[in-house]
Amino acid sequence: MTRNASTRALPDPALIAALVAHLQPRAAAAQWPLVVGLSGLQGSGKSTLAAQLVAACRAQSINALALSLDDAYFGRRERQRLARTIHPLLMTRGVPGTHSPPLIEQTLDALAYASALAPARLPRFDKGSDTRVAPSRWRRIGCVPQVILFEGWCVGVSAEAASELQRPINRLEREEDAEGRWRGYANACLGDAYARLWQRLDLLIELKAPAFEVVAGWRAQQEQTLRRRDARRAMTPSQLVRFIAHFERISRHALRTLAASADISVALDEHRRVTGVTTRAETDDCANACRAGRWCPWAVCDGRTSDRAARAVTRPIGSREDRVTGRRTKRAD
Repeated sequence: MTRNASTRALPDPALIAALVAHLQPRAAAAQWPLVVGLSGLQGSGKSTLAAQLVAACRAQSINALALSLDDAYFGRRERQRLARTIHPLLMTRGVPGTHSPPLIEQTLDALAYASALAPARLPRFDKGSDTRVAPSRWRRIGCVPQVILFEGWCVGVSAEAASELQRPINRLEREEDAEGRWRGYANACLGDAYARLWQRLDLLIELKAPAFEVVAGWRAQQEQTLRRRDARRAMTPSQLVRFIAHFERISRHALRTLAASADISVALDEHRRVTGVTTRAETDDCANACRAGRWCPWAVCDGRTSDRAARAVTRPIGSREDRVTGRRTKRAD
C-alpha cells in the first residue's frame, strides 16, 4: 500500500505521532525501561527528534527521557593520552574510541533502578570546555523511565571487515593514517565495547541520509548557527572539511548497512524531509496493515514495507536481560 511521503522537514508531526504510537504499547507492556536507539549522521536532526519524541511521549503519559552518546565523550586529557599512545587523530572527539561506552551502560543500569532515595544521574559533556561535567552537576532522575531514547551518530553501527580498512578513502586517511592504525583502532572499538552497548537496545530507529555528501551542508548549517551564538567556537570552511573527513568511513558504512538491522528506517532528503519509512517484520503494525490492504498507521509509509517485511529477520522486543544481576530489570510504575 502506497502512501504519499511527507513534505515537512524534521521534526515532522506525522512521523512523531507514528513513532509514539509504535512505542506506546511496547512501553506499557514492558516491565523494564524500553531502550530505543536513535541513529543518524551528523546534522540529520536526531537530537531535535529525540527531544520532540520525549515531549510527545510525556504528553501521552509515557515517562521518557533522552540520553546522548556525545555526553560519554572522553575529556581532553584522556584523548591526549590516546593521541600519544595510539594515534594523534584520536585527539579529535567523535569516532569510536573517543567515548566511554561503559559509562552509558552504567547509566542504563542506574536508570533501571532509579528512585527518589537512589536517583540515577545522566552524564553531561561540555563541548565548550571540552571536558565532562563533574558528576555532582549531572541531572538526577528519581524514578525509572518507561522509555530511554539513546541518540548518537553511530548508534547501532557494526564494525567493518578488516579487508575494508586497507584502502584509505579520503585525504585525511591517506596523509595522516597511511598505516591504518587510527581507523583500525576505531573499528576495533566499534566491534567490542560499542557492540556490547548496542546489545542493550530494544529498538533501533535510523534517520537515513540520502548520501554522505549532504552531511557537509548539514554541518555547515550547524556552524552558521554556532557562529551567530559564539564565533570563537565555529569552524572555518577548511576546518569543517577536515573535521567531517574523520567521520566519512563509518558514515558511509552506516548508510550501506544500518537499514538492515534498524527496526524503523526513516529516509530523508537533503532538506531533512521525510521521504519514506521502512519497518521490520513482526514488530510493526505497518507491515501487517499494508499486507492486508488496510489503512497504514504510518502516514509517511512509502509502500515498500510489506516487501521488506517478508525479508526481515526480527529481534524480539522486550527480551533484554539485566546485564548486572542476570535477571530481568523490572520497572516500578
